[in-house]
This record gives sequence, structure tokens and C-alpha cells, in this order.
Amino acid sequence: MRVRLIKYLIGVLVIIACSCNNGGGDKTQHVVYKGVYSFGPEVKSFKDCDNGHEFWVTDSSAQLELKYSQLNFEKPYEPVYVEVEGIKIRSDKEGLGSEYDSTLVVKKLVKITKEIPQDMCK
Repeated sequence: MRVRLIKYLIGVLVIIACSCNNGGGDKTQHVVYKGVYSFGPEVKSFKDCDNGHEFWVTDSSAQLELKYSQLNFEKPYEPVYVEVEGIKIRSDKEGLGSEYDSTLVVKKLVKITKEIPQDMCK
């Protein structure tokens, strides 16, 4: 009986440890950002509607740039309103995004529209 109890407790501890580890994946909690996104050959920028800060954008969702291109703009850099889940990280010191302090890494596209809400984004 005691051996069974010990095995049971060890099994429970292993399950708890594995679920807390999350398989070595992304443990950072994603935040929903709402703002204006512009995309073109050398610019991928996001302006946060809440505070006006601008970020370089990396699209790890593979949906943001795809959905932007499906809006069929005649020229690049047309702004759109987006809501995305992501994380902010420090920008690289070299490369295209180096002029931005931070990079927004998009994990999930929630919403994209040509209509920018003027009451939210000034």
C-alpha cells in the first residue's frame, strides 16, 4: 500500500513538472496590442494606439504580412488598423529595425482593417 502511494505521488509530481515546463516553448505571456501597422520593402512598423510608441515588427504568425498584402493596396506603406497578440523585445543594434528601440514580435493576428478608428488612434 505504501509503495503504491509513493508511486502515485511521484507520478503526480512528474505530471506537474511536465505541465509547468510547457515543453520548452514560449513561456512569455502574450499581450494584445492595438494600433496602426505599415508595411513595405524596408519598413514594418507598428504605432501603439494607447501610448503612441512606434515599434519595428517581426511577424512570427505568418499572417500579418499575408493579410496585409491581401488588402491589395496600390502602393506600399499604407497604414491599417491591427489588433495582434505578441511580445515586445529589444531591437537588434544592426539591420533594418535598428532605428527602433523595441520590436513587436507578432504571435497571432486578431484583427486587420483599412478603417482606422479615429477615436482610438490619434
